[in-house]
Amino acid sequence: MAKIFPSLISADVLNLEQEITRLAPYCDGFHLDIMDNNFVPNLTMGPAIINAIGTIAPKPLWVHLMVHNPSALIDALTLTNGSIVGFHYENDGHKRDLIKKIRDKDWQPSMSINPATHVEDAFPYLDELSQLLIMSVEPGFSGQPLLTDTIQKIEPLNAYRQTSGLHFSIGMDGGINAGNIVALKEKGVDDFAIASGIFDAPDPVSMLKNLKEEVSDV
Repeated sequence: MAKIFPSLISADVLNLEQEITRLAPYCDGFHLDIMDNNFVPNLTMGPAIINAIGTIAPKPLWVHLMVHNPSALIDALTLTNGSIVGFHYENDGHKRDLIKKIRDKDWQPSMSINPATHVEDAFPYLDELSQLLIMSVEPGFSGQPLLTDTIQKIEPLNAYRQTSGLHFSIGMDGGINAGNIVALKEKGVDDFAIASGIFDAPDPVSMLKNLKEEVSDV
């Protein structure tokens, strides 16, 4: 069954606890971006805020590190076991060392690939990953439309998963909404990070419930 993680980058930052409380019954967890205004052209919440959110969120966190030094951020995070923590393939760090560091903290390692990166480039790491995240927009800002070329990455990734016997999940982040989520799920996406597709709706709770219902039978 598909999992939906509201991405709090688009939530009301002055009422985050209220937003989390009202969405939690209808989602599988919460997606959080850490950006350093260097690796990507935006600056968001840091580890102290992420850790604080982790103490109040009743569902797992999925933390997406869009930074030049993910190792330092991993050290600074204090999350519950089973949380998803991801870094970018395009990062200069040693990927296998980062994966091991995440696993050593009893978290699920995820790796993201930007729109310009070939999905096959990530195949050598999939045996150590819990999730491979396809960025379907250029990372940095919410509200962008989904880049349709990124959809082509899902099929070969799903085929590789089936033939290799591996059990990683396929995630997608960027431009996901009620108009495309079913088609993406049918192609093999398991985990959805959704920001403006939920929070730009007049009633985010109703939108989240609708999205969940849309993919529950797929």
